[in-house]
Amino acid sequence: MDMNTKTTATKSANETYEKISAATTEAADVIKNSYSIAVKGAQDYNNKLVEFTQANTNAAYDFVQKLSGVKSPSVFVELSTEHARKQFETLTEQTKQLAALAQKVMLATAEPLKTGVAKAQEP
Repeated sequence: MDMNTKTTATKSANETYEKISAATTEAADVIKNSYSIAVKGAQDYNNKLVEFTQANTNAAYDFVQKLSGVKSPSVFVELSTEHARKQFETLTEQTKQLAALAQKVMLATAEPLKTGVAKAQEP
């Protein structure tokens, strides 16, 4: 092998190494970014759960307080029916909010990965 061939082979190997190194660094950055988004989303989701738990606990406490003053079965039934209706509406809305938040987090987490894969497939 002559000197020019060795130099060309070394240069080619260095270029290949640099490309692989850059791609690996970029992939690590994409994964790190995606992970950060997922962690933030999980924190937001958990905070929303805590908020809903507090609201539902307060509603249950208020209901028990109202029940403590009940003097007749008809008032008991009326309060119970009203509480059940309100809680059903509240839980339905809370479920919608949590589902929307979960979807938002999933899409935000997947976007950097999707973009990274598309970029990696570019010529």
